[in-house]
Amino acid sequence: MRLLSFLLAALIFCPGLFSQSAAFTVDGDLSSLKAPVEWVYLNYVSGNQRINDSAKVSANTYHFTGNTSEPVQAGLRIKYAADRVNPQPIPFNSKRDYAVFFLEPGTIRVASADSFSNITVSGSASDAAYRKLQELARPYDLRLAALYPKFTLARKSGNTTSAQRLEKQIDSIDAAANEDVYGNYVKQNPSSPIALYALRNWAGYEIDADKVEPVFNRLPAATRNTASGKALQEKISVARKTGIGRQAIAFTQGDTLGHAVSLESFRGKYVLVDFWASWCGPCRAENPNLVSTYKQFHPDGFEILSVSLDRPGAKDKWIKAIHDDGLAWNHVSDLQFWNNSVAKLYGIEAIPQNLLLDPQGKIIAKNLRGEALAKKLAGIFAGGTR
Repeated sequence: MRLLSFLLAALIFCPGLFSQSAAFTVDGDLSSLKAPVEWVYLNYVSGNQRINDSAKVSANTYHFTGNTSEPVQAGLRIKYAADRVNPQPIPFNSKRDYAVFFLEPGTIRVASADSFSNITVSGSASDAAYRKLQELARPYDLRLAALYPKFTLARKSGNTTSAQRLEKQIDSIDAAANEDVYGNYVKQNPSSPIALYALRNWAGYEIDADKVEPVFNRLPAATRNTASGKALQEKISVARKTGIGRQAIAFTQGDTLGHAVSLESFRGKYVLVDFWASWCGPCRAENPNLVSTYKQFHPDGFEILSVSLDRPGAKDKWIKAIHDDGLAWNHVSDLQFWNNSVAKLYGIEAIPQNLLLDPQGKIIAKNLRGEALAKKLAGIFAGGTR
């Protein structure tokens, strides 16, 4: 949800001009902060590698150098120093002690004001574009910020009706922001230095290839050929292979006992392929709906095959969550977290997600949550026999 028009920067700092990796320098100024800072940490992605760097603060300044072949979003965070007033370092607070900016070749100056997160950036045209995009998104962000605490409270208190109502409001605002800010921006400014950033946000985790691919193809060839561009193109390709109406990609993975379970073994039945994990709060919150739906429609021929993205060494947590939540159906996992082979095959980068397959193994619906899955199955099995 971030939009802007920044034509001059787009012409001068198009990502395609950074096709070869070039050096950057980040010079930071902390002189306006009252509390002493000892370390500043920088993280960003260069190509397929995540870079984590650190700089010792000296005389209220810090410095980073490195290389990047395109504008990339980067994060800065700090560690406070102990002193006579505060013998223990001040605990980290993400709202106060973390800042995001856009990194690109050249010399970039970052100055913090009343808090470390309140930064002014110069020397980065892509960051200037990003700031303007943030301003356009602010009305949506403020509305969402007011709803999130209410949604969390409703869910914790067990007020399902209120939580569902608030979730629909949040989804509606988020969808509007995606179209009005990200979508409009990338369509109107395909040569912007942050066009890929806007396009990735507009596309979301659940990419609609028919919608996203034509806009991606309008980007300059040099932009499409950056590391980020190629990565997004691959995601679009996977999304097209796993779209509604396509045959589900076959896979086999081990269950809780290590026995191989294949997707093709479910042919002849309607099956929900559900991606989740024991550590995923929204997944666990959705599980009661799945349990109820499974009990209702399993006699009709409905099955669930859950693919867990649990971490290596967390088999006990995975099995405990299955028992605690009463998930009496088939479960598989290779316990490789986000590198789960099935998740990568289907381009899963956020959970919960699911796909509903017909008896021939064709994808007929995606990401049915809450009552939506039960309604879909009720329509499918209407008039059937139990």
